[in-house]
Amino acid sequence: MSASTQPRFRPVAWRWRRNPLRRRSDVVEAWTRLSLGVVALCVAPLTGAFAGLSTYDTTHAEAQRQRAENHVVSATLAEDAPAVSGVDSRTRYPVTVRWTDRGGTAHKATARVTAGAEAGSRTDVWLDAHGRVTAAPMAEDVQWGTAIGVGGAATLVVWVFTGGVRIAVRGVAHRRRMAEWERAWARTEPRWTGSQP
Repeated sequence: MSASTQPRFRPVAWRWRRNPLRRRSDVVEAWTRLSLGVVALCVAPLTGAFAGLSTYDTTHAEAQRQRAENHVVSATLAEDAPAVSGVDSRTRYPVTVRWTDRGGTAHKATARVTAGAEAGSRTDVWLDAHGRVTAAPMAEDVQWGTAIGVGGAATLVVWVFTGGVRIAVRGVAHRRRMAEWERAWARTEPRWTGSQP
């Protein structure tokens, strides 16, 4: 078989077969590469999926709890929100808002509204059980976005870890291999050069 037709996996595959050139460090490196490959291809995505779904469950449960414990009222802006150009339309600024509860009592508080909202416009304000302004429950798309971000980060961490282990094992295996070759040459060299005692 010519060099051009030899399979590309041969430099790795020889570590699995018994031959005079193979050293114990070669076997350790080969098994390590196989194990880390399984981790990178199977364990890392599963870890990411588990972390993402766990994060979604946590954020979703927290949002449900907030919706159950808090309530929303429709309030009127008492002042204009800053009209800042070139910012994300979801950027929110604190402004004074007013509303009247079911008992006819007027309330005033500070709530965060989108940039450019004008005085007199309406906005939803979330209140806790004591009537204090609180953050709105996390929206469904934000919950999923957070879950995907955490899942992706967990997958990346596992990949980086396996890559670091692979580099470390390769370095150690190379040093061991060179030491094993030196010992083998120390036993063989006298017979080749005729310098046996």
